[in-house]
Amino acid sequence: MILFNSDYTEGAHPRLMECLMETNLEQTVGYGEDVYCEEARAAIRKVCEAPDVDVQFLVGGTQTNLTVISAALRSYQGVICANTGHINAHETGAVEATGHKVLALPGTDGKITAEQVKETYDLHWRDESREHIVQPKMVYISHPTELGTLYTKAELQALHDVCKECGLYLFLDGARMGYGLMAPGTDVTLPDIANLCDVFYIGGTKVGAFCGEAVVFTKENAPRHFVTLIKQHGALLAKGWFLGVQFDTLFTDDLYMKISKNAITTAARLKEILKEKGYDFYIDSPTNQIFVILDNEKKKELEKEARFGFWEKYDETHTVVRIATSWGTTEEELNALIELI
Repeated sequence: MILFNSDYTEGAHPRLMECLMETNLEQTVGYGEDVYCEEARAAIRKVCEAPDVDVQFLVGGTQTNLTVISAALRSYQGVICANTGHINAHETGAVEATGHKVLALPGTDGKITAEQVKETYDLHWRDESREHIVQPKMVYISHPTELGTLYTKAELQALHDVCKECGLYLFLDGARMGYGLMAPGTDVTLPDIANLCDVFYIGGTKVGAFCGEAVVFTKENAPRHFVTLIKQHGALLAKGWFLGVQFDTLFTDDLYMKISKNAITTAARLKEILKEKGYDFYIDSPTNQIFVILDNEKKKELEKEARFGFWEKYDETHTVVRIATSWGTTEEELNALIELI
C-alpha cells in the first residue's frame, strides 16, 4: 500500500533524527526555555528578516489555531475565514469549543478577499443590534489554502490594509508554509508574511518534522501570558528541546526550503502524467495537493493498492480525491502510483 492521502505520512527528515540523537542525553531546561529553542527562534527571526518577532513552539496545527485565536479574542468576538478554512471544516469545532464563533465566508478557490472582510465588518457595525451579535475581530487565512492555492502578495497586502483599517488581527495558518514558498510563480516570501500579518505559524508537522509548529507574533503584539495559555490548552511540551532541535535544524543550511521543493517537483510531475492520461481536475493547484475527479469504480480499483484523501462527492458516479506529495515522497513511490493510474 502506498500512501498519498496526506503530507504527514512519513516521520521526520533524517537530519532531524541525527540532531535529536546527538542531543538526546543532554539535560535541558523545560517548556521551550532551552538553548535549542532559543537558537531556533534566532534562526526564524533571521529568515523572516524580523529581529523583534516573538516565536513560540506548539505541537500541532489544531492546537496552534485554537490557542492563538482564543488568546487574541475577547469572549464575544469571532474569527472570519473561508468556508473551506481548516478551522471551519476540519477541526471538529475546536475554535467554537473555546467559545469563539467561526464566521465563515464563501471562498473562491479557498481564498477570501479584502472586500469580503470589509463588507462583513461593515455589516456588523451598521447593525443596530450589533451588541447582540458576535463581533468580528480576526481574519484567518491559510497559505497554501486547504485547496492548495496561494495568495498573491497584492492579495495579502489588501487583507493587511483592510485589517489595519478595521482594527482586525490577520492570522495566517502556515501548516504547509514551505510548499507555498517553493511553489512556481509565487511572489510571496517569508519576510512578506512577517511584514503583513499580525501572527502566523510555520508548519513543521507537514514539512519534515515529527511534529511542531512555530508561532510568530509580529509587531510586538503577542498576547499577555501566551505561554501560560499554551499550557492551559495542552499544547506546551515539557521537553521543549524536542521542538527546538527540529526547528533549529530545519532552518539551518536552508533545509526547510530544500525539502519543501521535493513536494512541489513530485506533484508537478504527477500532475502532468494525470493530464496525459485524461484525468479531470477539481481545481488547479500549484502546490503539493492535487485534486482529481475519479470515477467511483476506478477509485475502488486504485484503493486496493494506494490511499488517497476523500475530498467530496462530485456527482452520483464520481468523487473528488486529494493526492498529496510531501518532502519525503520518493521516486519509487511516485513511479508506483503512476503505474497504477
